[in-house]
Amino acid sequence: MKTVAIATFAVTFVLSTSFASAQSVNGTVKKIDAEQGKVTIDHGPIKKLDMDAMTMVFRVASPDMLKGLKTGDKIKFDADRVDGAITVTNLKK
Repeated sequence: MKTVAIATFAVTFVLSTSFASAQSVNGTVKKIDAEQGKVTIDHGPIKKLDMDAMTMVFRVASPDMLKGLKTGDKIKFDADRVDGAITVTNLKK
């Protein structure tokens, strides 16, 4: 029984730290370049990437992420390094 409790705690700890590191960031869409698959976002700090708040251009993981998106939209997004480029991996309006 004690082994089950320890295993349950270990799994819970690993999952909670994984989700904590994938915190979404608030931002505002400033520009969309669908042809290049890029979006300019004025965003808050991105702790995962040790990045301060700023406005910058991001690649998007999929061009479909840009469908229905407009300049001025308030979004929540996740970003990560993909093939050396900082890329939006998840985006929600």
